[in-house]
Amino acid sequence: METAVFIVAAIITVLSAFGVILAKNPVHSVLMLMATLFAIAVLFVAQDAHFLAAVQIIVYAGAIVVLFLFVVMLLGVDLAENLRVEPIGGQRPLAIGATVATAVLTILLIIVAASDSSKPESGDLAGITQETGNTGVANLGRVIFTDYVWAFEIIAALLTIGVIGAVLLTRRAKQQEVEEEVVEKEGGQL
Repeated sequence: METAVFIVAAIITVLSAFGVILAKNPVHSVLMLMATLFAIAVLFVAQDAHFLAAVQIIVYAGAIVVLFLFVVMLLGVDLAENLRVEPIGGQRPLAIGATVATAVLTILLIIVAASDSSKPESGDLAGITQETGNTGVANLGRVIFTDYVWAFEIIAALLTIGVIGAVLLTRRAKQQEVEEEVVEKEGGQL
């Protein structure tokens, strides 16, 4: 049964992640992101990480993604836009450079981490639940920021990208409103 749950949740995660990227409507992309986060929460439950699953649903799917959805719908950015027009000159080469640099640094980090033989074995989550007081919290923090650090870093990067996208969409909508006002004052057409 565990294998079946994993396979179904993994398929939903991957398909909805592709939906986030490939959806033409921003509202659909945000809804696909919510489906992705719910499926990841199911994967956390399958690994007996109930706290992380709850945080995944409450914080990410329940608050942040709903906020993104609200901003997208409020701004009305689901209208068709010309993707050939760059609102900020030179942003595409900078984005490509940042992506390549991040990929290279990630690969180097993986190589260094794999070759580090002095690294202690992974912490056991069962030992954390048996302890009480501050030691249990300290052990939980150690496990989260060593064994599960990639999950937190990736989600943080995704949220940062989402916030930057929302700011750029807001800026673009305001520029379009200003252009329309100027045209109306001049009595012309767009």
